[in-house]
Amino acid sequence: MPQNTKIPVKVGVVLDMDTWLGKMGLSCISMALSDFYASHGHYKTRLVPEIRNSKRDVVGAAAAALDLLQNEDVQAIIGPASSMQANFLIGLGDKTHVPIISFSATSPSLSSLQSQYFIRATLNDSAQVPAIRAIVQAFGWREVVLIYVGNEYGNGVIPYLTDALQEIDTRIAYRYVIPPLATDDQIVKELYKLMTMSTRVFIVHMSTPLGPRLFTKANKVGMMDEGYVWILTDGMADMLSTLDESVIDSMQGVLGVKPHVPRSKELKSFEIRWKRKIQQEYPTNESYELNIFGLWAYDAASGLAMAVEQLGTTNFSFQNSNISRNSTGLGTIQVSKTGPYLLQSLLSTKFRGLSGDFQIVDGQLRSSAFQIVNVIGKGERGVALWTPENGIVRNSNPTYKADLRTIIWPGDSPSVPKGWVLPTNGMKSLRIGVPVKEGFSEFVKVTRDPITNITKVTGYCIAIFDAVMAALPYSVPYEYIPFETSDGKPAGNYNDLIYQVYLQKYDAVVGDTTIVANRSLYVDFTLPYTESGVSMIVPVIDKRSKNAWVFLKPLTWDLWVTSACFFVFIGFVIWVLEHRINEDFRGPRSNQVGTILWFSFSTMVFAQKERVVSNLARFVVIIWFFVVLILTQSYTASLTSMLTVQQLKPTITDINELIKNGERVGYQTGSFVHEFLKWMKFDETKLVIYESPEGLDELFSNRSSDGGIAAAFEEIPYMKLFLAKYCSKYTAVQPTYKFDGFGFVFPKRSPLIPDVSMQVLNVTEGAKMVQFEKAWFGQTPSCPELTSSVSSNSIGLNSFWGLFLIAGVASFVALIICITTFLYENRDTLVHLDPPASVWRKIKAMATRFDHKDLSSHTFRKSEMVDRTSPATNCPPSPSSLSIQTESNFAFFRDQETPSSEYGDPFSPNRQTSPQ
Repeated sequence: MPQNTKIPVKVGVVLDMDTWLGKMGLSCISMALSDFYASHGHYKTRLVPEIRNSKRDVVGAAAAALDLLQNEDVQAIIGPASSMQANFLIGLGDKTHVPIISFSATSPSLSSLQSQYFIRATLNDSAQVPAIRAIVQAFGWREVVLIYVGNEYGNGVIPYLTDALQEIDTRIAYRYVIPPLATDDQIVKELYKLMTMSTRVFIVHMSTPLGPRLFTKANKVGMMDEGYVWILTDGMADMLSTLDESVIDSMQGVLGVKPHVPRSKELKSFEIRWKRKIQQEYPTNESYELNIFGLWAYDAASGLAMAVEQLGTTNFSFQNSNISRNSTGLGTIQVSKTGPYLLQSLLSTKFRGLSGDFQIVDGQLRSSAFQIVNVIGKGERGVALWTPENGIVRNSNPTYKADLRTIIWPGDSPSVPKGWVLPTNGMKSLRIGVPVKEGFSEFVKVTRDPITNITKVTGYCIAIFDAVMAALPYSVPYEYIPFETSDGKPAGNYNDLIYQVYLQKYDAVVGDTTIVANRSLYVDFTLPYTESGVSMIVPVIDKRSKNAWVFLKPLTWDLWVTSACFFVFIGFVIWVLEHRINEDFRGPRSNQVGTILWFSFSTMVFAQKERVVSNLARFVVIIWFFVVLILTQSYTASLTSMLTVQQLKPTITDINELIKNGERVGYQTGSFVHEFLKWMKFDETKLVIYESPEGLDELFSNRSSDGGIAAAFEEIPYMKLFLAKYCSKYTAVQPTYKFDGFGFVFPKRSPLIPDVSMQVLNVTEGAKMVQFEKAWFGQTPSCPELTSSVSSNSIGLNSFWGLFLIAGVASFVALIICITTFLYENRDTLVHLDPPASVWRKIKAMATRFDHKDLSSHTFRKSEMVDRTSPATNCPPSPSSLSIQTESNFAFFRDQETPSSEYGDPFSPNRQTSPQ
């Protein structure tokens, strides 16, 4: 195509030409336009760059932009280099409708200006915040220090970084804002201040030349030694390849986060050509290296050329604005007619550039992956990637998730720094406050050698703390300092002691300190190492029965009544089953009643003398013997327990009873239980203090009205120790009021707390706790089980209703079988009664029949054979020849048995009538 058909389109380029970023950016823009039109020679438009030097100054950048807009009528401006310069240029672009395209202004604060004509062809600084958060979270650092430059660029990302760290519960311990023009002495002074702090994780957000100066001074003062952690944002991480060798030497072990650039053939070819070009332009400088900002400059120029071409042969012109003229010269600024169309074309442009996919989303380059680099030797080495989808990965393959290459930390250490150390502000060891108390010295005991005046602190709590600190993976020196006055007395209660940590007089408190909510407002506790809760201790009394009627107490009244009824019932059932076939259950009325009662109650001792010949009766007796055996054995065991076993019962079981009756209660001196009792509405005048187990026992020995107490409230560890000594006299009653047990006290957000809490778990779950308890509490004596309420030891019917049910069912079944068999055998008799026969007459007839002996039974047949062989001649008449008066009563109700031969047979058709 002939040259005269090309449409030139002026674009401005505003850069700091005396910085490496400006020189690199300009060379990349020039090569981008050259490469673009070389591969698209048929395009009708040509971008003509108008270059201006902003001279590292906001005013210079503004003057350059005004010059380009007023005198050159540029359709777009590439630049400026810094976020502070862009802040003013954004307003110019918005007024003139000229797109401002920056490839290096990364401050998030620029987004808040909401100018549609500002295009950020680079990543927002806030895009790297999730990657930095992931690094801090991966290594478990709980505190960090932010170091950033005090300008638009430095301040913009801090709110995003603060919020991100708070999401993972990482505290920002300190913020060091470096003035852009800070001197070396100012930097060194602040670094020494940072050295006195415990935090060793520093996040640095600044660019050159201030950043290299910071690390050079940090290396000199010893802050690049082992144990330190330095994390760079992309402001310096992208410039590592351009730094002097001496600066790189002072940054060994530093981590950095920068945008990930995928490798490609085009990128490799461009790097070679660019290096050749830059060496030709600057032959005396060999340290210049291409970085991500150069690639973004290349892609921004390419995208702008593509967007201009999409507009075609549009008339690229300006029109006069309505701004009145004034002395500033702003009145000469015109408004671009093609600006809105160029903006829309640019926003819709998408292509694969040298830095990756080029696409403008919400006015800025779409975020992509970030590379985590480690400064080693003379340069940097990639150790991992961070992607929004997979987090930290070893490379772009998500199967390598959460796997980092080996990192060399400052001081050439391969070990991950813990992120904190003990403060170095003149202290050689931690100052551990311990309580001074008179009683319960098994927990904490402070003794002083009168000769050497050396203080020795021992006890159960001290032993656990020593074991915990010894288990830490690092050494922490500490010393115990008693919380006492000059004369050796306690300097205050436990709240006063804990408050000393808040006042920074102690670095920690170790002792029998309970974790309470109001204390956690100004200190932090480790995990508890003892059981939790507060219980009420009361005296016990022996409830053994000593009266004359104690033998009735083993069974409840309903069981006594049920047993008596069943004894009589079983006797009656056996009488029914044996009466017709067993001479032992026949005879006069009084004799038969006595037999029923005698037989049934004699089974209690298995002393019955009557024979049982019926199989049904034997079946019933066997089951009843089983019931009687269990019942008597249970009675014997219960009575024995009542007479011999000590039954200790609490004197008081309800806390409301104490409050209602105005009883005096005790609590340990200095304990938080005092506030707890007041919260429970106890009268403060009724609260009595004690200092030792012996003092508590003495208070209990007197009644509440005589200066003693009715109950005491104590924490579970103290309660166990007290009951171990006096288990026969006192007991603990429910309920147990929940508290969090004993814990070690540290300042708020102390970095020691996570590690100490972890070791507390390890120690308390191991065998050492048993050793500590035996060493300080001794062997716990065997104490009887105590109950919190008075309950009866009597055996109730609920325990035996199953046995009675079995015996009752068996008895009823036997009765039914017996009666059914009897009625079946005598069915003809009922049929041949003279009509009309009433029901009552039939019942009396069958009762009379039942009273007769069943001569067909084997027992009477055997007796008859014996009688026939007997020499006696006065044998009784045959039962078949006997008769009985039908109107007579049932033989069971007669005074004596009358021979039936005196009366006619009521069941015979030809019976004789009574002589009467």
